[in-house]
Amino acid sequence: MNRHKKAKTQQPVVSCSMPSEEIKSLSLPVGWKCYRSPEGQKYYVNISTKERTKERRHSAMEMEESFDIDGSFDDASCLSPQSPGSTSPARRQNKEKEIKETKITINCVTFPVPASALEQQLLKPSEWSYCDYFWADKKDPQGATVSGFEVLLQKQLKGKQMQKEMAEFIRERIKIEEEYAKNLSKLSMFPMAAQEEGTLGEAWAQLKKSLADEAEVHLKFSSKLQSEVEKPLLTFRGDNFKKDMKKYDHHIADLRKQQVSRYAAVEKARKALADRQKDLEVKTQQLEIKLSNKTEEDIKKARRKSTQAGDDLMRCVDLYNQAQSKWFEEMVTTSLELERLEVERVETIQQLLRQYTTLRHETDMFNQSTLEPVDQLLQSVDPAKDRELWVKEHKTGDLRPVDMDI
Repeated sequence: MNRHKKAKTQQPVVSCSMPSEEIKSLSLPVGWKCYRSPEGQKYYVNISTKERTKERRHSAMEMEESFDIDGSFDDASCLSPQSPGSTSPARRQNKEKEIKETKITINCVTFPVPASALEQQLLKPSEWSYCDYFWADKKDPQGATVSGFEVLLQKQLKGKQMQKEMAEFIRERIKIEEEYAKNLSKLSMFPMAAQEEGTLGEAWAQLKKSLADEAEVHLKFSSKLQSEVEKPLLTFRGDNFKKDMKKYDHHIADLRKQQVSRYAAVEKARKALADRQKDLEVKTQQLEIKLSNKTEEDIKKARRKSTQAGDDLMRCVDLYNQAQSKWFEEMVTTSLELERLEVERVETIQQLLRQYTTLRHETDMFNQSTLEPVDQLLQSVDPAKDRELWVKEHKTGDLRPVDMDI
C-alpha cells in the first residue's frame, strides 16, 4: 500500500495552467497529447482513439491526484471523452449545425438535404420503381397532406375502378350486339320485295337470308364477349382486393404513427438535454465567481443529470432510427408488392382487350362469309335471262297485229 502511494506521488504533475513550452516536457498518460487552440484554450487528444477533452481549471494537487500508478486518469471529469450530456455549448452547436446541414426532418421523416442526396443511389435504377419515388408526403388539391404510400394505394383503387368501368363498357357493347342481332333477325323476315323474280330475285332472297346469318354471328359475338371479356374483368380481383389494400394501409400507417411518436420523444429528450446543459453552465459560472460553497456539489449533480439526459437522448434517437428503419423496410416491401399487382393488372387487361379484338376480327370474318353467297348470286344476275323467264311465264301471245284488208 505504501509502495502504491509512493508510486503515485512520484508521478509527474500536469497543470492545465502551465505554458505550452512546459507542456511538451511533461509526461501525459500513454497516447495522450496536449494542444492549444488559437484562442489559447488547451485541450487533450488521445492519438489512438481520437478522444478529446478541453482543459478544466484543476489545481496542481487535483491534477496530481487524477493520475494513478499506470499513468492514466482516475478523475474522468478532468480528462474524458465528451458524452452527449457533457458536450460544451460551442461544440454542441457546431455538431447540430453540421447535422442540420446534411439532414432535414419533414413530417417526422429524416431525409438528406438535396446537396448530399447526390450520393444516394436509387434502389432500382432506370426502372421508375415505386420503391424509389414515394418517400415524401404531398398536398392534395384540397390542401390535405397525403403520404407517398397513400398515393400508391389510390393508384391501386383507381385501377380497380377503371377495371370495373371497362367491364361496364363491354356490357354496353354486349347489349348493342344483342339488340343488333335481334333487329337483324327481325328485318330478315320482313316480306319486302318478296315478289322479285328471276336471278335478281334469287340474289335479293339471299341478301335477306344473310341478315339472319349475320344476326346469328353477332349473337355469338355478344355471348363470347360476356364469357371471355366482361366476366373476367368483373371477377379479376374480387371483393377481397379492397380489404387487402386496407390491411396494407393500416400496417404502414401504424408504423408511421410509431415513427411520429418516437420523433416526439426525441424532441422532448433534446429539450431536456438543453435544459440540463444550460443548468450545468449556470452552476459552472457560479463556481468560477464563488457565489456559493455548495456549487461544487451542485455541479456534480448537474453533470450527472446532464449525462443522463444525453443518454436518454441517444436512446430516443436509437428508438426513432429503429422505427424509421422498420417503416423503410415495410415501405420497400409493400411498394414492390403494389408495383407487382399493377403490372399484373395491366397485363391481364391487355390480354382481355386482345381477346376482344380477336373476337371482333372473327365476327368480321363470319360476317364476310355470310355475304359470299350474296356476292356470287349478284354476279349471276342477268337481265336477259330474267326477261326470258318472265316472258315465258307471263306471255300473252307471240302473234303480232297486221293491217286490215278491205
